[in-house]
Amino acid sequence: MEFKQLETFISVARLKSFSKAAKALYLTQPTVSNHIQWLEQELQTILFNRNNNKDVTLTKAGEVFFQHALELLNKKESALFSLREYKGKIEGTLEISASTIPGQHLLPGILSKFNKKYPHVAFKLMKYDSQQVIDKLLSGEIDFGFVGFKKESSQLDYIEVMKDRIILTAPNHGKYSAINEISLDELHSLALIFRETGSGTRKVVEAALQQRQFVAKQLKPVAIIENTQTIKECVKGGLGLTFISAKAVVDEIEQGIFKEISVDGLEITRSFYFVYHKSRALSPLATAFKDFVLRS
Repeated sequence: MEFKQLETFISVARLKSFSKAAKALYLTQPTVSNHIQWLEQELQTILFNRNNNKDVTLTKAGEVFFQHALELLNKKESALFSLREYKGKIEGTLEISASTIPGQHLLPGILSKFNKKYPHVAFKLMKYDSQQVIDKLLSGEIDFGFVGFKKESSQLDYIEVMKDRIILTAPNHGKYSAINEISLDELHSLALIFRETGSGTRKVVEAALQQRQFVAKQLKPVAIIENTQTIKECVKGGLGLTFISAKAVVDEIEQGIFKEISVDGLEITRSFYFVYHKSRALSPLATAFKDFVLRS
């Protein structure tokens, strides 16, 4: 059993694809297939279910072996990490998954500080909505992430790292320039721009409205847009109003481009979380980053 075979096995398990694993590992697909075949022959068991539509899933034996493979690779990484630390040069690439707001307003500061302590570490930042980060954590595709809401799970731990307000934002011109507050019922008459269903912003807004006995699903958005910057440009252009993070529009409000409109005293606050799997072993570099975040 070789470390390269274990790395290949973990990559196929996480990406659920031989071809994607080959691309990620810079190997040919036949090489990836050979690594898995050699591993299955040595272990005398089948690790993956393979079907005609090319979906690849772990067998029960594969699920059992996955955690052990992670631990074996992490033992190797721990040894290398200790040697690098001894030599004063910790290096590697850290993959970080985050939803929009923590990716834009929290991580830059954390990464800058972490880089000062570990200048030879590179970062690969992956942008997903909060639901996607949680789903990828549960499926084993990623080790940790930053999200805008908590989905309760016995497998996950959430650590609060930042607070935020969600505000109704309008262009500060035309008919909205004289409007500072509206009632809940008036939301029905507004052209609203929403984030996608898996967005933490949207989930928090819908939950807050539901607490006020307002059914958010009755609202008919003029647009559903995944990108925060695109939403801001649409608001600026007069397409509609939006519920958005106060952190995302602080500059535009200070410059008089946007304004906040109060909704019948509705206050929407939320927390952002560093989330990780309780039982899944992290690499030494990922552990160092996790500890750094929790101390920050």
